Amino acid sequence: MATVQPGSFLTLHYRLAGPAGDVVNTFSAKPATLTLGNSELSPVLEQRLVGLHEGTRTTFDLPAGEAFGERNPAMQQWVARKLLNEMGDPDEQYHVGEAVEFSTPDGMGSYAGVVVQVGNAESADALLIDFNHPLAGQPVTFEVHVIGIL
Repeated sequence: MATVQPGSFLTLHYRLAGPAGDVVNTFSAKPATLTLGNSELSPVLEQRLVGLHEGTRTTFDLPAGEAFGERNPAMQQWVARKLLNEMGDPDEQYHVGEAVEFSTPDGMGSYAGVVVQVGNAESADALLIDFNHPLAGQPVTFEVHVIGIL
């Protein structure tokens, strides 16, 4: 029976949940495919997969901050509306709790942040964006079903 090793190519279903519920859940959709070590999951979650056998279904409960680190206040930044207009639709309306996607400086990838506040005392044309992982600083439940290992 195949066992998950560093570098394994996996097909699996997984669910990541915090105190407020699921953040990712592939169990009711197409399974995910990923290569361990390619940073597709956090290193802590990948470590939990190593040694599991094909067909294993299990759940890990991780304490606050272990899976995605502690919340970092420096990861909340004000972004000018002008920059958002240049990156996308100038007529876009942003709301608290909404995810906003940004391109990496090299244009090869993207990252997201969540709108925390629209406007401030200095400018109505700025948004406070939180770039922390949504589960940073929270306890996490990681449920996994290893379907296949290559």
